[in-house]
Amino acid sequence: MTFRAPAGGPSRRELLALAGLSGLGLPAQAARPGSGPAKVLRYAFRIAETGFDPARISDIYSRIITAHIFEGLYTYDHLARPARLKPLVAEGMPEVSEDFRVWTMRVRPGIYFSADPAFKGQRRELVAEDFVYSWKRFADPEVASPSWSEVDELGILGLAEYRAALLKSKSPFDYDKPIEGLRALDRYTLQIRLKETRPRLMEVFAQIDTYGAVAREVIEAYPGQAMEHPVGTGPFVLGAWRRSSLITLDRNPDYRERYYDAQPAPDDKEGQALLARYKGRRLPMIDQVQVAIIEENQPRWLSFLNRQFDFLERTPEDFIQQALPQGKLAPNLARQGIQAYRALLADVLFTVFNMDDPVVGGYTPARVALRRAIALATDCQREISLARRGQAIPAQSPYIPHTTAYDANYKSEMGDFDPARAKALLDLYGYRDRDGDGWREDPDGRQLVLESLTTPDGFQRQIDELWQKNLAAVGLRVQFRTGKWPENFKALRAGHYMIWSLALSAAKPDAQDALASFHSGHIGASNFARFRLEAMDRLFDQAGGLPDGPQRQALFKESKRLATAYMPYKYRGHRYVTDLAQPWVQGYRRPLFWLHWWEFVDIEGAPPTPPA
Repeated sequence: MTFRAPAGGPSRRELLALAGLSGLGLPAQAARPGSGPAKVLRYAFRIAETGFDPARISDIYSRIITAHIFEGLYTYDHLARPARLKPLVAEGMPEVSEDFRVWTMRVRPGIYFSADPAFKGQRRELVAEDFVYSWKRFADPEVASPSWSEVDELGILGLAEYRAALLKSKSPFDYDKPIEGLRALDRYTLQIRLKETRPRLMEVFAQIDTYGAVAREVIEAYPGQAMEHPVGTGPFVLGAWRRSSLITLDRNPDYRERYYDAQPAPDDKEGQALLARYKGRRLPMIDQVQVAIIEENQPRWLSFLNRQFDFLERTPEDFIQQALPQGKLAPNLARQGIQAYRALLADVLFTVFNMDDPVVGGYTPARVALRRAIALATDCQREISLARRGQAIPAQSPYIPHTTAYDANYKSEMGDFDPARAKALLDLYGYRDRDGDGWREDPDGRQLVLESLTTPDGFQRQIDELWQKNLAAVGLRVQFRTGKWPENFKALRAGHYMIWSLALSAAKPDAQDALASFHSGHIGASNFARFRLEAMDRLFDQAGGLPDGPQRQALFKESKRLATAYMPYKYRGHRYVTDLAQPWVQGYRRPLFWLHWWEFVDIEGAPPTPPA
């Protein structure tokens, strides 16, 4: 049965109240002086942002915003599949030494930051030194960047050594101090020198949401406010921000002349059609983006149906059958001209165990057995079928679809559901019900209670209830500690948790990021489990310097075996996602790894006034 809002259903005002948006001012259209109504794209995030300082953020929702404000040297071709790097603010591709240790890049002259009082009324040109400054910030202990471990792993000559000296001396970071491996050779030329071979260096810095250039004057003009005051060279500027409620970005009035261009594959009909339609159009094509924060699925879905939003990013699983019964767009939605875009995401759902926790952490056979038993007792296929309405496939390893180490045919214990084996493992290692209350105790006889972080939304409650029943069936008791996602994420990074379930999205085609989840140098960043294993560290270090090929793939295969054996993470699935767009939103194509796409869409024709 398809969903149709009933006659006499919720009004626009009621929907806004239900969504928590009443009084936030979400105009259907905004005036564009001299050229008719502005082209406004309106949609909602399901999770709140944390801020907009590229060096301080790691969550995808904040990074979507920064991806449209800041720019890096390189980016990905919007239409190319598979992914292909191209210059963004760079003048051509980099010059690279034969050993991939020296990278030289030139910034294109004539690119300017958006206007800001920090520039004292002067146009501020982007120069090579801006990237030197921006990337030094990741090493500044005061910034405490969650991305430092990724930058550290690159082995930029002198950068980690300077950071270590500052940590020892407690001195502030001197941004004027030369760093051997990170230099501006002249106004527009940047050179990076590395300790080790890094063939895929540009994939790291193509993450413009994180490694886009900031201006030193802005950071210093607003001390402690970089999260609230983003100023970049990108196509949009921050217009208004009501934390965890509404984010408005406006077209950057000072944005340079940049035009739609791409190189889709010759047999890519969709890509070729988009190129033919938009090639040569000046970017961005829209004037404003309004992003609301709506954590509950129902109001986000209803607000889209009621035309409060032009775009529904990730149709909620609760409503996928109403939107796409039998995998086809519902007739009532098709009649309205609504468009559906379905894709297998470059992401993985997982449960993470804190390896420092005294209950589930550690490397002794008993603790490893407990984690593996929890994994075997977890019915991922049931979660996918019931809570996720079939919108995922089971995961067999840490590696993510569309990345280099992913193998759709690989099978491991990671994907097994076997409660009998889970019970046998628990019995074997002394997790028994000694007092007859139906719950197992620790091997030393103490009460065993698992605690998982969770969020308060209804969809997550469905998943939690299924998992709670799975564990109860093998005699394990789990309780939930509810908090908002940003607060839970802070606890995760600090190691103040036992268990949590969340997702990781790939930021580039290479699989090294997934392997970083096990590297001891990434604890406090992408190594959420705080996992320490010398063999896994060695695999990570070796893989970073090898070219793509059989030898590197063998390392990834060995890492899959170790990940399953120690089970610091239980990988559960890779999601399918269906985005929906109103008929007046044109040009959309879901990116693979990159997060910026607003500049490539258009609002064609005036959206109808939403019902009262």
